[in-house]
Amino acid sequence: MRALLFFLTLAIGAVIGLGLTWVTTVRGYGPTAIRSGAWEAWPKAGTEDADPYARAALARAGELPLELADGIAFVATTDDAGKALDGRCDLRLSGTVPQARFWTLTVTDERGRLIENAAQRSGFTSPEVVWNRDGTLDVALGPRARAGNWLPTGARGHIVLTLRLYDTPVGLASRTSDAPAMPKLMTERCP
Repeated sequence: MRALLFFLTLAIGAVIGLGLTWVTTVRGYGPTAIRSGAWEAWPKAGTEDADPYARAALARAGELPLELADGIAFVATTDDAGKALDGRCDLRLSGTVPQARFWTLTVTDERGRLIENAAQRSGFTSPEVVWNRDGTLDVALGPRARAGNWLPTGARGHIVLTLRLYDTPVGLASRTSDAPAMPKLMTERCP
């Protein structure tokens, strides 16, 4: 009876421990995230100081993270109001981008795969976008073509935006957990 109780307790502990680890690794790269509006980043994910959850999430996803000295990736799964990013809606990204020598903005599905679309566009790089006169950025995202900087979402239900900043002081400054001001994400219209 005692042996059965021991193995039952051991099994319950293993299930709870593995379950909590799985939940933590599915929702980012561990507890060391910095946040700015809808954006999250894990500056230590690509360093030797990465916590075990970040290492497990990276191994599970098969990703190669940016080293802190190379840059930092910010991910958004919701708009600034906390509503999940829906590719069937018209979304707007506007404002300033943190200082970086080069950056990329990519739209993917929730599994990190590029979204197929007729325009064959899944993102922008910093030299490709048309900037506003005041140095701000304005990008429309949605299933229908729009004038200006437009990223097609393929009318997918849930989408993810990733803004990668290369050769930027943001990653090094993030050691103090200070997040820079990031572009705003708004849901403009939903069918």
